[in-house]
Amino acid sequence: MTASSTRRTTARTRTAAVGAIAVAGALILTGCGDQTDKGNDGGSSSSASAPLADKLPADIKKAGVIKVGSDIAYPPVEFMQGGKAVGIDPDVADALGKQLGVKFEFQNGKFDNLIVGLQAKRFQVLMSAMNDTKDRQNGVDSDTGKKVGNGVDFVDYFTAGTSILVQKGNPKGIKSLDDLCGKVVALQKGTTSEGIAKAQSKKCTKDGKKAIDLQTFDTDPEALLRLKQGASVADLNDFPVAAYNAKTSGGGKDFEVVGDQIEAGPYGIAVGKENTQLRDALQAAMAAIIKNGDYQKILEKWNVTQGAVTEAKTNGGS
Repeated sequence: MTASSTRRTTARTRTAAVGAIAVAGALILTGCGDQTDKGNDGGSSSSASAPLADKLPADIKKAGVIKVGSDIAYPPVEFMQGGKAVGIDPDVADALGKQLGVKFEFQNGKFDNLIVGLQAKRFQVLMSAMNDTKDRQNGVDSDTGKKVGNGVDFVDYFTAGTSILVQKGNPKGIKSLDDLCGKVVALQKGTTSEGIAKAQSKKCTKDGKKAIDLQTFDTDPEALLRLKQGASVADLNDFPVAAYNAKTSGGGKDFEVVGDQIEAGPYGIAVGKENTQLRDALQAAMAAIIKNGDYQKILEKWNVTQGAVTEAKTNGGS
């Protein structure tokens, strides 16, 4: 697995609006370490009372725990609050856990190392605003086109695209990717935002303009800090995250989102190719929470209902 094989968003041309984020709170500048967060007790129901517990592999059902790899510094999708992982992903995990009779324990790690951790059996699933793409499914490095791993399967649960975040007031007049040519752009490495920026940089030079001066960081908050300080003109990240930061950072005075979403596609819960029973159990649980309304309530809580999926698909990304 390489960084480019763990990107957050998928290569797609359609756009999909995700509702404006109106979540109160400050920008969480939390670094990604290797500590385990066990405060998120997803699926507190016992397996005896959970309707879908029998669909789980026997070892997971017996343990009562699913270990989740996540970059917990990406509000509102996942972030730390009061020593606990909170956000869209932890809430979805809670709802899934109630159906399956297990706890989802979130473990913090760097985004571009998550698939490695999954393949090394450190995690059993990944939930980290990770988009379902064919390259990830097939274990292909998106930059080189070379096979770098066995790939993963996905259970899709949300839809989002990439957005351009700039300083409040847009002092550099950025309106689209074309306006980034010859300018400094800061973003998190190992994401599709990085891939989008690299592709745009090549387009810039092809059009006779200067390439983008791309600066990459281990976490998105580091990139946001560079933007806030004026050391870059933009940060590219997922729309819910960009909108959340525009709403909350500095009381809404630090950033704003410009332009339309870019290459929207599905987020997926990643599972190892060999764990088909776990994948199918998660799909059944996802279908159940869509049907019983728990899923809709979670999206309403975080004001992201326009990113809802209507069915529990596996490997629906392109």
